[in-house]
Amino acid sequence: MNNDQHTGPTVRARRALIVVDVQPTFCEGGALAVAGGNAVAERIATYLSSRRDEYDLVVTTQDWHIDPGSHFSKAPDFIDTWPVHGVAGTDEAQLHPALNGSDIDASVKKGQYAAAYSGFEGVDDDGRALADILNAAGVEVVDVVGLAESHCVKDTALDATAQGYRVRVLTDLTEPVSPELGRAARAEMRSAGIELTPSC
Repeated sequence: MNNDQHTGPTVRARRALIVVDVQPTFCEGGALAVAGGNAVAERIATYLSSRRDEYDLVVTTQDWHIDPGSHFSKAPDFIDTWPVHGVAGTDEAQLHPALNGSDIDASVKKGQYAAAYSGFEGVDDDGRALADILNAAGVEVVDVVGLAESHCVKDTALDATAQGYRVRVLTDLTEPVSPELGRAARAEMRSAGIELTPSC
């Protein structure tokens, strides 16, 4: 057979987009605002509207704190303890209004009774964990976007890699808590084999 001939059609790997914690609580005006958060929300919404057909599955995650114990503190160190944020049922904990009308397949809530940085610690309203949702859809490749790059985006991406997915973080669709923490997070993700790339 001529080497230029193909034996059959190329099968595209099934891909998921995980939109991490794009909530008003992490945007300007929220309890734990990330600079540029609102702009990230708008960019993700635009990306979804134009690139949705590239994904077999789109999943959102949300901080949804009921009583997360020492995760909340009146004197937070902004490393392991934080001001009250993402309180279950509040407007701040809902998905950012920019995502209204977006074509989303599943929504995972995390951190009800403990700190939870990774989306893989959350479940949907039917009790399905993120890994189960991805596996049920036959996903092999994961793109991660959202807030904040230095914390929940990083931990979600690292957990996805540990679960065996090929992972990209779309660098223009996320922001870190601070430039320093962003640099550290990107170094950690690169070391784990995560691809860091712009969305276009």
